[in-house]
Amino acid sequence: MQQDLTQGSITGRLLGMAAFIGIGLIFQTLYFLVDLYFVASQGPEAIAGVGLAGNVFFLAMAASQMVGVGGLSLIARSIGAKDLDQARAVYGQAMLLSLILAVASLVLGYLFSRPALALLAADEGTLEAGVVYLMGFLPAVALMFPTGIMASALRAAGVVRPAMLIQAGTVILNVILAPVLVAGWGTGHAFGVFGAGLASSISAGVGMVATLLLFPRVQTIFAKAIPLPRPDFAQWRRIIGIGLPSAAEFLLMFITTAVIYGVIRHFGPEAQAGYGVGSRVMQAIFLPAMAISFAVAPVAGQNFGAGRADRVRRTVRDAAVISSALMLVLTFVCQIWPEALIRVFAPDRAVIEIGAGFLRIISLNFLGTGLIFIASGTFQALGDTRPALYGSVSRLFLFAGPAIWLSAQSWARLEHIWWLSATAVVIHCLIALWLLRRELSRKLAGLVPPEPVAAG
Repeated sequence: MQQDLTQGSITGRLLGMAAFIGIGLIFQTLYFLVDLYFVASQGPEAIAGVGLAGNVFFLAMAASQMVGVGGLSLIARSIGAKDLDQARAVYGQAMLLSLILAVASLVLGYLFSRPALALLAADEGTLEAGVVYLMGFLPAVALMFPTGIMASALRAAGVVRPAMLIQAGTVILNVILAPVLVAGWGTGHAFGVFGAGLASSISAGVGMVATLLLFPRVQTIFAKAIPLPRPDFAQWRRIIGIGLPSAAEFLLMFITTAVIYGVIRHFGPEAQAGYGVGSRVMQAIFLPAMAISFAVAPVAGQNFGAGRADRVRRTVRDAAVISSALMLVLTFVCQIWPEALIRVFAPDRAVIEIGAGFLRIISLNFLGTGLIFIASGTFQALGDTRPALYGSVSRLFLFAGPAIWLSAQSWARLEHIWWLSATAVVIHCLIALWLLRRELSRKLAGLVPPEPVAAG
């Protein structure tokens, strides 16, 4: 059942919701880690191709965030204000938008995947592996849109456990299917990297069906999982207006990752494979901070809708402390055992060395990354995600130009690219914290806690 997040212990709410969100994110990330694990035996080109194709996920996430973040922010604020009719109206329009984007992702993906990957692949083997993987994986990308908005609506209502359980089930299914479809266990028919993508798509389809069945049973606000109302363009503008800056953040991540793949391509497929594995491990390590950030949005958003400025501030403070503690521990792990983390997914020695070097340097900015996540979640709660976009734009400009220049220098090494990326994140963090302080002062200045109800 949905929870009233304007009451009770803020730290308890954050930790409880973040725990379930974190588990769900872990299982979501395991899709890519499982794929990498089972294709690793096919060589660096296969690892690099799957990693390169996985960058398409950021592009899809940009479109998904546009709807999911805008919908979550408006739904959470409407629930906090006890305006359930408005919450239902926003959800219906968000679902309609997500279905349109799902169809568009399939059409564009199948038409343009090869020419897009050809721009970045280190060699023909990497290109072929990436294209073949996407042929099987694109249905999973399309299904991410409707399941994502259902998960956002549940999270806005304080319901996180069902989505986590479904994610767990789909990953278990993917783990079972991957060796069967990739290596041909039990069937004798190995599909290679295509099988890895297909296993993810089948699992995502099962997850979609499970979400549809559970959605009306775990909350009482939304009657239908997939309502199909007539388009309300005013609502579309509200959803996109809030979600677009957040979507642009993921688009900038896509561009940044594409720049990295492009500038390291002349180092060979081992470099792209090492970065691909290292970046996937890094994303998995980021999950605790991301979970806290995702919990900030509904907890702070409902309190913002209820006029509780004091609880909004305490939510941000507690989230920052929890995230910072977690990220410091994970930084230590990456400094001491980076090779062990990479070796799980890449048996090739050159790939291990490159991936471990990436993790050792990039982990120095884990603390700053966690604070960036908290700021982003807070901006979502306040209903204005433009400040998060400003920080991401600054990071892209600080990194992309110098990285392209470095790639043309004969003396440049991979480590120079990693150090440049780490420096850009530090500056991004400082900008995000400044914008967070400014937005909290502006948005909360006019909020007054409700008068206590007299007993009796």
